[in-house]
Amino acid sequence: MTSEPVGKRKEARTAWWESLPAGIRDQVDGYVLQDSLLGAVRVLVDVGFVRDGVGVGTAQLIVGDRYAHYGDRVAREPDSPLDPESLALRAEGIGGRVVAIEAVWDGDTVHDWFVVLLAITEDPDSERSLATIPWGAAERFLGEGTDPGPRHPSAVAAERAGGALAARLGVPFHFASPDTPDDEAPRWRAA
Repeated sequence: MTSEPVGKRKEARTAWWESLPAGIRDQVDGYVLQDSLLGAVRVLVDVGFVRDGVGVGTAQLIVGDRYAHYGDRVAREPDSPLDPESLALRAEGIGGRVVAIEAVWDGDTVHDWFVVLLAITEDPDSERSLATIPWGAAERFLGEGTDPGPRHPSAVAAERAGGALAARLGVPFHFASPDTPDDEAPRWRAA
């Protein structure tokens, strides 16, 4: 192994990856092919931290390289449907009278920031998730080559899908922070 830190350059990451035993590489690739980013990262940190200083950031870069290597072979979770007909059918099946459609930000270590479309109901007062819109699903919904400008694609997709659903149902659409991811933005509440 060279004295250069593993995470600095792709060539160093590749050399470190290739120095791992086949069993470890197979295990990581198995996690990648199942779209289990955290499982793959955990394995690399567990085997590389003490010996080579491979922390979470470097492990994420290496796992990202493996995702790129496998491309469409990764078994990703299916996208939530965002067409108005599917969303309306989901909203009809939740129980309670839908009084608003709301888009809220959320995030995790797998998808980074994403938007969740919610149906807000009365009788009973509740909220139900209709769709989760991570970056990749948003790009697929908007169409390849669509430029969302400076905005997060998930926000643009949520406005289009959520706005169309709200119009179809005759209820308000609320998205408190469409320009900036903010999971603490003010929420819509029925009057």
